[in-house]
Amino acid sequence: MTAQGYELAVDVRGLRKRYGGLTAVDGIDLGIRRGEVFGLLGPNGAGKSTTVEILQGNRDRDAGEVTVLGSDPATGTRAWRSRAGIVWQDESAPAELTVRETVRHFARYYPRPRDPEEVIGLVGLETTADSRIKALSGGQRRRLDVALGVIGGPELLLLDEPTTGFDPAARRRFWSLIRALADEGTTIVLTTHYLEEAEALVHRLAVVAKGRIVAEGEPGALRERYGTEATVAWTEPDGGPRALRTGTPTRAVADLMGRFGGEIPGLTVTRPTLEDVYLRLTGQSQEDER
Repeated sequence: MTAQGYELAVDVRGLRKRYGGLTAVDGIDLGIRRGEVFGLLGPNGAGKSTTVEILQGNRDRDAGEVTVLGSDPATGTRAWRSRAGIVWQDESAPAELTVRETVRHFARYYPRPRDPEEVIGLVGLETTADSRIKALSGGQRRRLDVALGVIGGPELLLLDEPTTGFDPAARRRFWSLIRALADEGTTIVLTTHYLEEAEALVHRLAVVAKGRIVAEGEPGALRERYGTEATVAWTEPDGGPRALRTGTPTRAVADLMGRFGGEIPGLTVTRPTLEDVYLRLTGQSQEDER
């Protein structure tokens, strides 16, 4: 492990996992600091969920060293497991119980749980607290899954596609919850396909493709490093729109100002988004397909 391991909630070196002839995780290294919100991004089948399952101790690894909250997840005790919460892609709550019954029941598994009524409110299920789970919508069931992930007051929270099925308002409410948990010192590992969500929440992220990390860093730094070209658009005097992709947009605007003698009609400068960078890194951008 690294010399800084005592500062890390998650320390992974050389992680590998195969399923028969398929290599799902191919030598991943990760260091996630305590209190950090860390994103794992990648297309389906990239190895994100397998990595999260190994961190939780629910899947064995084939090779590599893994330390989570100071212990190897493969040999984690019950006390260790109580310190880590997880929200899986698949719902796990019993359909016949009500929301309140379920949250109170799961709270009993932990030595120092959060208040069940508080958690129900945090995920926005106050009005359906006495509804049976089988009567909930898909988005409401997903919110319940989040409630069960945080009820134990975890030091580490693993979130695997947590906002799938959320409407925009529910997603924003969930973002507020994640920020509040991070402010309390909870370490959060988030997998998501929503690039806007990653940009809104994470301190750092890793982009995973074919079981390997292809880029890692702060969202802004990744945009600067891999989003090399901006698009400068303007309107010509004859009314025709024009656009130029360039790595030196300031120079392009200066040239246009000289040509127009001042104001540039319809000027916009668009820099690459995190989504543009993600698609390029994972080989899914239109530019890479040409």
